[in-house]
Amino acid sequence: MNYIKRAMENTFLRLAKEFPALLLTGPRQTGKTTMLQKLAAEEKIGRDYVTLDDLTERQMAKNDPKMFLQIHKPPVFIDEVQYAPELFSYIKIHIDRHHRPGDFWLTGSQVFKLMDGVQESLAGRVGLLHMSPMSQAESCGADTTPFILDLEQLTRRVRERNPLDTPALYERIFRGGMPALLSGQYTDHRALYSSYISTYLDRDVKEISGTINSLRFMDFITAAAALCGQMLNYKTIADAAGIDQLTAKGWLEILERLGIIFYLHPYANNMLKRMVTKPKLYFYDCSLVAYLTKWSDSATLMNGAMSGAILENFVVSEIIKSYQNYGREAFIYYYRDKDTKEIDILLEDSGKLYPMEIKKTATPQKQLTRVFNVIDKATLERGTGAVLCTTDRLSAFDSENLIIPIWGI
Repeated sequence: MNYIKRAMENTFLRLAKEFPALLLTGPRQTGKTTMLQKLAAEEKIGRDYVTLDDLTERQMAKNDPKMFLQIHKPPVFIDEVQYAPELFSYIKIHIDRHHRPGDFWLTGSQVFKLMDGVQESLAGRVGLLHMSPMSQAESCGADTTPFILDLEQLTRRVRERNPLDTPALYERIFRGGMPALLSGQYTDHRALYSSYISTYLDRDVKEISGTINSLRFMDFITAAAALCGQMLNYKTIADAAGIDQLTAKGWLEILERLGIIFYLHPYANNMLKRMVTKPKLYFYDCSLVAYLTKWSDSATLMNGAMSGAILENFVVSEIIKSYQNYGREAFIYYYRDKDTKEIDILLEDSGKLYPMEIKKTATPQKQLTRVFNVIDKATLERGTGAVLCTTDRLSAFDSENLIIPIWGI
């Protein structure tokens, strides 16, 4: 299996020089361990490695965390640290005594903000990063800086990449971003995701929630995937899966905790009236969505009922990944009011709001940008707007509105 350089490598090494502990979260099989083992080998300081997937090591970490850290002395890489939150207070003690940058490299398959014990024990002592499935920029070795509507940056991005027509773009979406697929370890995404769901996802869900009906859960996650890019509706998901709404809400929280899904919240501003309050539901990996919703290949996906929704999911997730890989939070929202006026993306950056529409068309019309004026009453200045679409080149309607190829994100 060929290693594909991750965009996060330089970010991780930079933070390792600043923080005594670094925590890298993200779903299983996205390449966290592989990247850190590579960086540790290049570091050449004899960093110890231990995984809490090993039940013997996990038992020691939980029952005698002090002894565990005496055996696995820093500098150390502790994999799947969420299994032993008892370690965190002892890591804190070590950090407060020594405060050496990079002593602890930690990974976890649960999103940090939801992980038991970390915030309380390691606040201010730990650098935080989240790794999602690979971005399209990573897969083609291109510019991986955070996506912004800056013409100079966008020009550089598209020059570094090969243009894609619409079928090729949907092939990229269908293939997804799991390293095992992109590196050639797996060639059939159905085989990968069947194994992924039964081996990892089902097990992790049961560890978090206790007893769970695997068949019901499969119906549930399939229903959630079918609604990607739509406003969250617990009842619709619950009815499709044959469960109650409270269970649907709890299972969605688990998927968020495991880094499988995320939400795009509506932009909130007191100056903008009659706005909806429900978030939109997205998946970090579009290939998982295609598998769950049973699209057999990229061509049927491109021409099917979900083509627009999965394209939107792809764009939103790619923008967020560009910020994650740089160690920054993306202040990204959507807009929809009670009059059904909607803007797919609002990106807040440097005191401005940048509106964007996502369209499956190679020849977008300028009228798509008219809706952008609904945010003129917001307290922040409206920045450059854009239509993100299946065009083959970067261009513009005028000086205020760009036309951006989705393959250039």
